[in-house]
Amino acid sequence: MRQEHNNIFAGIDWLLVFLYIILVGFGWINIFAASKTEGEIELLSFSTKYGKQLIFICCTIPLVIIVLFFNSKFYEKYASIFYVLSLFSLLLLFPFGKEINGAKSWFNFGVLGLQPSEFVKACTALAVAKLLSDRQYNFKLIKNQIKAFIIVFFPAFLIFLQPDAGSAVIYLSFFFVLNREGLTLNYILLGSGFIILFILTIFFGFKWVLLITFLIISILAIYFLYKGGKHFLRFNWHKIISIYLILGIFIIGTGYIYKNLLPSHQKDRFDILLGKKIDNKGIGYNSYQSELTISSGGLKGKGFLKGDLTQGDFVPEQHTDYIFSTVGEEWGFLGASFVIIIFMILLYRIIYLAETHTNKFGRIYGYGLASILFFHVIVNIGMVIGLLPTIGIPLPFFSYGGSSLWGFTILLFIFIRLDAHKNYDF
Repeated sequence: MRQEHNNIFAGIDWLLVFLYIILVGFGWINIFAASKTEGEIELLSFSTKYGKQLIFICCTIPLVIIVLFFNSKFYEKYASIFYVLSLFSLLLLFPFGKEINGAKSWFNFGVLGLQPSEFVKACTALAVAKLLSDRQYNFKLIKNQIKAFIIVFFPAFLIFLQPDAGSAVIYLSFFFVLNREGLTLNYILLGSGFIILFILTIFFGFKWVLLITFLIISILAIYFLYKGGKHFLRFNWHKIISIYLILGIFIIGTGYIYKNLLPSHQKDRFDILLGKKIDNKGIGYNSYQSELTISSGGLKGKGFLKGDLTQGDFVPEQHTDYIFSTVGEEWGFLGASFVIIIFMILLYRIIYLAETHTNKFGRIYGYGLASILFFHVIVNIGMVIGLLPTIGIPLPFFSYGGSSLWGFTILLFIFIRLDAHKNYDF
């Protein structure tokens, strides 16, 4: 093993840095296109969206240096403290947060607002890596699996209470990490089954879904009773009843919450996605205009600053969650494919480097990083092209916003530091 090098840039993976620069740079170009007005261009100014984003990008330089300044043992040693502090920041939002669009998700500091949930993801990834890399931690034990679930879903619960359901959903990505470290695939299959039941209940109503589900369970129980004899029923009757109760409560509860408790705008988004309702002028306006904007770009796009729908501001908040529609219109299918390919190379490189880690902490954190980025990219692009409901999450390194950019920068460069130090002794 080599000793630690005094140069903070020694050993870092420059391919990851290069991909990061491409995404941030191309993202800013599209933010400029989506927010430029007819007036004078004002760079490095808080008076324009593209000017603010350029300032945020400049601030990532000292942020990256600070992250790289500390060695990997620092992040491993203080992972739990970072996690607790991040939870504390979420709790402070309830008395001190600024309410924007019905959610208390932001701290307001004059011209600058910070969204703690964007930074909590990195702290949660560190905490999960710390827990699972403990030599005395046996992930096969149910009680230890529960510990991991609590670490992952407690911040998600606090974020959901803000309420910010979109940011909370991202924590489902940690199932990929837990699965890599030995969590049985049954959990993911079980979760997928409940999601399918949720969608079916919304689409067909809880009565029909409940009837068909109970019918299927009854047929399976009769089949196994026939194959296994009376001893099957003697040893499994309580399990069968439990399945009836759990699924019945879930289906009826889903139907009740959807009909009586779910906010009308969220209910409308599900109805539009499932084809139960068409509302291109109301709640579905953003998605409709986003799809229209992307499709209008064709193969090669209309050219930089030549997208008439983008320049006409037809897609509300296009510089944030819908930034990918700008790419589709002005750069076309080729430009959109380029962005997706860059993200895929980034994800592949992270997973490849994570698998080369001899340190379990670094490998688990790397998978946490890859899972979060993958989930963000899939959900954001799926939302923009109309395949998924609008839940309001940014495209990593690309969408407008200082908190988003800084949060993802910290998340990525912690891994770059861990990777750079995997061959060093401390």
